[in-house]
Amino acid sequence: MSDGDAMGEGWRPHEGVRLRLEERERLFAPGAMRVVESKGRLRHEAPSDMRTEYQRDRDRIIHSKAFRRLKHKTQVFIAPTGDHYVTRLTHTLEVAQIARTIARALNLNEDLAEAIALGHDLGHTPFGHAGEQALGDLLPDGFRHNEQSVRIVDLLEASGAGLNLTWEVREGILKHSKPREGIFEELEERHWSAEVWGAPLASTLEGQIVRLADSVAYLNHDIADAIRAGLLRAEDLPANARVVLGDTHSRRIDVLVSDIVDASWEGAQAARDGTAVIVMGAEASAAADELRDYMFDNVYLWEERLAEAERARRLIEFLWSWYMANPDAIAKSEYARIEDPLARRVADYISGMTDHFAVATAERLGFSG
Repeated sequence: MSDGDAMGEGWRPHEGVRLRLEERERLFAPGAMRVVESKGRLRHEAPSDMRTEYQRDRDRIIHSKAFRRLKHKTQVFIAPTGDHYVTRLTHTLEVAQIARTIARALNLNEDLAEAIALGHDLGHTPFGHAGEQALGDLLPDGFRHNEQSVRIVDLLEASGAGLNLTWEVREGILKHSKPREGIFEELEERHWSAEVWGAPLASTLEGQIVRLADSVAYLNHDIADAIRAGLLRAEDLPANARVVLGDTHSRRIDVLVSDIVDASWEGAQAARDGTAVIVMGAEASAAADELRDYMFDNVYLWEERLAEAERARRLIEFLWSWYMANPDAIAKSEYARIEDPLARRVADYISGMTDHFAVATAERLGFSG
């Protein structure tokens, strides 16, 4: 008897794919998040025949407008002239690849880690952290790109319908950010409801993986961009960090990812009771923090880059003032919810701009720099 006969007349092979994928998740490590245990979506939807819920989240993010715009949002260097500088899109893809590698190695849920990684920076402003800080100073409640990413997937995408993602993906997106002080420092404040979201660290190991994958990716590609820009040479990096992590881009990533897997293995094999965490060994963590401090002092806070950041701030402030005085200009935008206060609508609209669109719009409206 054929499989089709066993499943009933009219059965088609694709109809059982999701069930097979969910069955395979039983083989994950004890600490893994299984999709059948998800807290679900804000709005119930019928399941897919072929994809698990986390795979559906991944696909929705990839097909979103906010994801496409990441290709024209810069990372560290504002509107660089070279073709090989990192953008928010290439950064996001690097984070997703690193997160998948770690999740696969630890036998955790690779689909969940990938979906969180692909969505983690959807809410970033034009001009990177300079734009984020400028909007944060203007918006009465402040502006944080991780919260904006959740706002985009919940309220702004799909003409206001949102992407209706699962709770675990939304939580991982919200909690991916870290302060400057160190890779493992907790967020100093909770800007969300503790009743809804709980502690600052993601409750899933997959969400915690993305938090570290983000650091591994940006630290290393920012070094590569700084070398490409002539701001530093590989031999200028702290000697101890080079000894521990290596002298090349690929070697540093390999050492950091391998260390995370080794240090987190025991926790991933423990029961998922909220006590296990994704960690990095003390030596590798200290070396990574040393590199991070070096980058802040020599690249992120570099005098010429600060001048770029100041121009970006003035441009954001100009756009803010103009749209606050001319709200009708964004009345029909799908990124401006009419039920929100004007300041919130203006922040949503400006934060959705790419670098190029922000510059072109500001200059068209009279900004001279």
